[in-house]
Amino acid sequence: MAIRTSQQGRDRIPAPVAGDDAPAPIDIRAGAPFLLTRAQLTVAARRLASITALVCIDLGGLVLGLYAALVARELYYGRTPVLWGVLWRIETDWLPFLTLVTVLVFSQARLYEERERRPGFARVLSSLLLVALITLAFAIGTGHRFSTYGLAPTAVLLCAVTIAGLRASYEFVTGEVLRLLGARRYALLAGAGENVAHLHGALGSGRSGIDYQFVGAVAPSPEGVSLPVLGAVSDLPAILARERVDELIITDSDFGERELLEIVDQAHRRGVQVRIAPKATELLTARAEFVPGQGIPLFELRPPAFVGLDWVVKRAFDLVVSGLVLVAGLPLWLGIAVAVKVSSRGPVLYRDRRVGLGEQEFGMLKFRTMYADAAGQQAELEASNEADGPLFKMREDPRVTSVGAVLRRLSLDEIPQLWNVLRGEMSLVGPRPLPLRDFERLEQWHRKRYLVLPGVTGLWQISGRSNLDFDDLVRLDFYYLENWSIWLDISILLKTVPAVLSGRGAY
Repeated sequence: MAIRTSQQGRDRIPAPVAGDDAPAPIDIRAGAPFLLTRAQLTVAARRLASITALVCIDLGGLVLGLYAALVARELYYGRTPVLWGVLWRIETDWLPFLTLVTVLVFSQARLYEERERRPGFARVLSSLLLVALITLAFAIGTGHRFSTYGLAPTAVLLCAVTIAGLRASYEFVTGEVLRLLGARRYALLAGAGENVAHLHGALGSGRSGIDYQFVGAVAPSPEGVSLPVLGAVSDLPAILARERVDELIITDSDFGERELLEIVDQAHRRGVQVRIAPKATELLTARAEFVPGQGIPLFELRPPAFVGLDWVVKRAFDLVVSGLVLVAGLPLWLGIAVAVKVSSRGPVLYRDRRVGLGEQEFGMLKFRTMYADAAGQQAELEASNEADGPLFKMREDPRVTSVGAVLRRLSLDEIPQLWNVLRGEMSLVGPRPLPLRDFERLEQWHRKRYLVLPGVTGLWQISGRSNLDFDDLVRLDFYYLENWSIWLDISILLKTVPAVLSGRGAY
């Protein structure tokens, strides 16, 4: 589900429908901010409770394991302390540092992931080895003297056993609680014939303590399918609207590329998780997120949208950076405004109608770089278009003013879009919003880029800009959506400056 701001006063671009009477498909990604919905708050509360419980378990196991290691050392040397609390005081000297390092290392090792993705004993042991190495390096660096070097490996082993035992108990108890509460995962399979039957049998009745309830299958025919066939791929929107489905699990060898893309898109519109059981050859070549299954590997395709904590981080970053740039560069922005005003007739700012999140129109602000009657000359210049696909670009556009040419060369005409960022209509980094003229020429597969806020800059700007083919530009947008992180945003922003100064593809 994507995040969008209030769209009051904006128009929605009509989506193509199968027929005049066909209802518009429901897309939960275009609804209210997912972060603020009751479902998201419930999920966030459960995740927070789970992470808190696991952190407490890990730290409890760490304390018990360390204390057991200290006791083992005393007994090994034949010492029996009169006051066993002395050992506790020794342990607490290092405990704050160990606590911080352990939580950070465990988090990096994905030991606080969702229930079905959490690794087991091997990852706990390897993570504790890393904690021990970091602690030893810190101790040596600070001049700490060791009375014995056998304590560290003993502590690692005992802590690993203790933490793994506590985690196993936690998984068992919470699994039983989930069963008593009737928690179950409603799954829909998609494929053909024996492949669906094999997938059904291999998945079993549940995973990670949560039972499966298979609502049926999407298949071209019921032949060889061990579940009720609810319809074909073309019936998927109606099936998802009618049935309760949490997961859609696909045998992708039974579908063509276009069919698979349509299946995934329809599922993500309904907020349904999509998981794929790949062919053996694809396991050797594909890079995806593995989800441990029962008897068969599954890979989850996550919807390309910013939700929950990702949205909070990205939005906070946008607000802080945009505000600082607007305030710090205010004298320059005022100077540009004066230059635009005195160079030609017309307003300083130009509000261009663009298509943004959820295919909604909004007014994107720019410093005016063309003469006032530029829009009326568009039709006459179409024959001179130098860009491929739906884009319109001209290296020597006669409508551009002398001041506008300089602003475009340095991308300074884009600065007012920081106000769009503050208004929640754009993000600092994201797919570039297209004018209405370009949007109307898009193919259906291009529209995945409208699941997130458009950006002031993006991979387009640092990868060649107007010199790239349009399909390549769209693929860059898709790469950004699938691989987003706050560090990727920072990297793109830092690379935007030299890309702008070089002027490559800027016209």
